[in-house]
Amino acid sequence: MFNSMEVWLRILYVVFSFCSALVLGAIKGVLVGPFASLILILGNGGVILGLFPPHVYWTVYTLTQTNRLDVPLKVAFLLTLPALFGLWLALGIAGTVIVGLGYGFFTTFEAFRQDSESRKYFHCLVDGTWGTVKGSCTVVRDFADMCYHTYPLYLKELREASISDEHQTLRSVHVPACIIVGLMGLIIEIPLYTIIAVVKSPYLLIMGWYRLLHDLVSREGPFLETACIPIAGLAILLWPLIVVGSILLSVFSSIFIGLYGAIIVYQERSFRRGLAYIVAMVAEFDEYTNDLLYLREGSILPKPRYRSKKSSHAGDFSVGSSRPGKFIAVIEAPAMLIANLAPSRSVRETIQEVKMVQIWEHIMRSCVLRGKELVDANIILPADLDEWSRVKGSIDITLVGVGLPSYSLMQTLLDSIAAGAGGLLMLDGIEVNHLNVPQDRLLEWFFSPILVLKEQIKVINLSEGELRFLEKVVLFGTDTRRMETWDNGSIVPDDALRTAQIQGISRRLMGMTRSLSKFPTYRRRFSRVVKTLVAYSLEKSSSIGSMSPRSAASIVLV
Repeated sequence: MFNSMEVWLRILYVVFSFCSALVLGAIKGVLVGPFASLILILGNGGVILGLFPPHVYWTVYTLTQTNRLDVPLKVAFLLTLPALFGLWLALGIAGTVIVGLGYGFFTTFEAFRQDSESRKYFHCLVDGTWGTVKGSCTVVRDFADMCYHTYPLYLKELREASISDEHQTLRSVHVPACIIVGLMGLIIEIPLYTIIAVVKSPYLLIMGWYRLLHDLVSREGPFLETACIPIAGLAILLWPLIVVGSILLSVFSSIFIGLYGAIIVYQERSFRRGLAYIVAMVAEFDEYTNDLLYLREGSILPKPRYRSKKSSHAGDFSVGSSRPGKFIAVIEAPAMLIANLAPSRSVRETIQEVKMVQIWEHIMRSCVLRGKELVDANIILPADLDEWSRVKGSIDITLVGVGLPSYSLMQTLLDSIAAGAGGLLMLDGIEVNHLNVPQDRLLEWFFSPILVLKEQIKVINLSEGELRFLEKVVLFGTDTRRMETWDNGSIVPDDALRTAQIQGISRRLMGMTRSLSKFPTYRRRFSRVVKTLVAYSLEKSSSIGSMSPRSAASIVLV
């Protein structure tokens, strides 16, 4: 009797909390949501349409100028560009509208997130209002940075590839095969993926509700924390929309899975294996959804072998490939993008992970800290900050755009080595290692190489003078004139091999920084670092000095 009463009390509490959050969220969504949605839709849509002609020109120009592709492969890419740009326009605009509407409404549901009783009701009313509008503006800016800065940077690296870089070739006879298989992949994969997703969607709906209700009764997963109960209750109500979204995402992923058949033809130099890939991916998708929904194992559909050897081309098409000129692709085909129905971890378990925002805060705080030290030492001059601003924050400005963040990363590695940390030691004393690193795919690509570089620095056991030389090389790159002006007690090793090792470490640090600069939100965050350094420099000198008022104002307004 007591257990039954406790269950009903829990259900009533969840219903009351959910209804309160729903009413408050709906009111704020009606008042604030349209403005945030309009900003995001018009902003991102304007970026897509406004930069579409430059994107077409930059892409075509890069394909014609790059040395990494031979003529048949260039022709194959040029022939597929109209379809790819058409998909970019269609999916970009549709995704902008869907994300804009969802963002404007759902981000207003921030009630009950504060633990302080004295300000709980204040935050219930205020959270999700003005912050939602500012967040939509931030999303637009980050998206614009990706389209206007990051994408051209990738294209520039492709154009500037040297002849010594790996040359991708394709026989002319395979060009029609790649096109045919790519088109057949679209024709076959899209309808079959749609059918499988629609047929299995009732299972996903029922099992999702079952898992959420089970967590509700047993107070597990999202229902363990009181602050998350309203949002978890909203998940129960909106689970059918999540199922519909899963179907749409499955259809969306099938487009790229189908097009990947053309890459299989290129890799295997076989039209037959490209067709086998198309058939096998349908069976793979069916098997994946069976496993996810706890249905029968495997698939009744045929799954022919489309690789000549096991793990063929894994080195050529891997994310972590160290050889230049390699395409970055995914070997395993994407599967149905639906929620995981396995028992979820509690909020208390999840919060033990270091969050991605903490990583970003450490990177930028470290840049500010090291930047102020360099400003005090007159290594970073007001003219350097002015130069970074005049070229619109280009990463190619060595001292500020590359040197400062590379120098900051190097100091983080050295501090971690000195402290005997197994991972990376952040400014607040938290150690980031493989156990608590954020589950972010982009971060995973860089975290392991950074730890490898840390071990390499530790193994070669640099002396104090060699460490100071490494600082110079990392900060100034090949600018020997600026190196000579900084007397930091550095010693150039007499051993040529030792010097080459130090220069190799500096190149890897600078390469990691350039790669990190392509991350979303990086440019916006680094602009704040430069603003802080400008303000610090002006405050320190008590007069603008060599910087003109116009130059100082231009930097602050970046």
